[in-house]
Amino acid sequence: MLPDALLVAPLAVLAAPPGRTCHLPGAEEALRCFTVTVPLDYRQPGKTIAIHATVAPAYREAARPDPLFVLAGGPGQAGSDILPILEAALRRVRATRDIVLIDQRGTGLSGKLDCKTPPDIDTMTEEQLDADARRCVEKLGAPYSQYSTDAAARDIERVRQALGYRQVNVWGASYGTRLAQHYARLYPASVRALVLDGVAAPDQVIPAGGRDAQAALEATFRQCEANAACKRTFPALRAEFASLSAKLAQGPLTVTMADPRTTVVRPVQISSRRFAATVHRVLYAQADAYSLPFLIHSAYNGRWEPFVARSNRDTDLSADGSMSGPLYLAVVCAEDFPRLTPQLVAEDTRGSFLGAPQVTQLAALCPAVNVKPVSYPAPSMIAAPTLLLSGAQDPVTPPRRAEAAMKSMKAAQHLVVANGGHIVSTLGCVPRLLREFLDQPTRRVDGACLAEIPAPTFQLDSAGPQP
Repeated sequence: MLPDALLVAPLAVLAAPPGRTCHLPGAEEALRCFTVTVPLDYRQPGKTIAIHATVAPAYREAARPDPLFVLAGGPGQAGSDILPILEAALRRVRATRDIVLIDQRGTGLSGKLDCKTPPDIDTMTEEQLDADARRCVEKLGAPYSQYSTDAAARDIERVRQALGYRQVNVWGASYGTRLAQHYARLYPASVRALVLDGVAAPDQVIPAGGRDAQAALEATFRQCEANAACKRTFPALRAEFASLSAKLAQGPLTVTMADPRTTVVRPVQISSRRFAATVHRVLYAQADAYSLPFLIHSAYNGRWEPFVARSNRDTDLSADGSMSGPLYLAVVCAEDFPRLTPQLVAEDTRGSFLGAPQVTQLAALCPAVNVKPVSYPAPSMIAAPTLLLSGAQDPVTPPRRAEAAMKSMKAAQHLVVANGGHIVSTLGCVPRLLREFLDQPTRRVDGACLAEIPAPTFQLDSAGPQP
């Protein structure tokens, strides 16, 4: 790795980019949009790429000089994909600080690497889906090795310089916490404070999520059994889930049904991989997780429409549906897949409903992006005050991941939402705590109010959650 001094142009030679008023999906108000030109390859300057940043100016004219930079998850999600977070989680912070949402290179408005969802996805086999993805990745022909976490962190520094901020605070979610930690280590003088929600530990291998996913599923089952209405409605929930898993393990199931998108009656293929992936995604948010017993029970009784409709959410209009699959592969195939040893896969998938479908899929797709393994040095200590947030029932980055990350932080505090899943910044009193921490990051945050965040109610029928 070259010294930063050789990689980053001096601040004095960078002119602030002209901003423009913009209206983007997910925000009703007019915002400010900026384009910052950065090197495609920081080691061989020449070709460039444009990085998009969306600025939501502070509500008060006398704004504090240190904004909050927002880094989305994935990898593959853009800051402009999660604009609703301005109102849902950051309204209090924005009272006194600019909010800057950055589109990581290869996502959103920063030259998105995009593979469209095939229109006949519901009838394609897993082999056909993988072949379609390989063709798209190869056709794009991007220099995928330049779409790393390290390059994205250096882009953030160029954005900071170009917008004229001396120091910034950083909020990262999910994969964005990996990027935020790397940025804080590369440029410690640029970071005033960090907020990490759904924390990825430095040693975490993103595709190895079987253990955490199974723990979240078990928690949902236990909560249903402890809830009188849920237990009465779904008395054989575990057995029904096991039966569906076993049946699909023998081969894909073709169901003739009214397409939840179009109402046209047609065959829909449900594979073991699709089933497991949908269950996994449902577990991300507690409100969704509490619909899982209903989805499982309906599918067990042959009514797959609710399950397929939920599965389709991730490829239609949801935020996840806008993620860049090729960017995900560029990062994960270089930084995570090489660490997926047979021993790790065996330990992680043992007893987990996820099994090893994602590992198998990566083995088929990673050759298409053709990236060399990237290894990062042992994590150095992060000096900036850091607030770590976890949901106790997170199926991807549960509290144990944050505890591991804290070992490399000098001034960290960790808050856990008992009734939270993956990403908790929007829940209950958390938006207020974010403002309190950023105003005085060296003070202890009182998280007692987190116990007041209630669990959602279970969905018992097609009418939706209980009142």
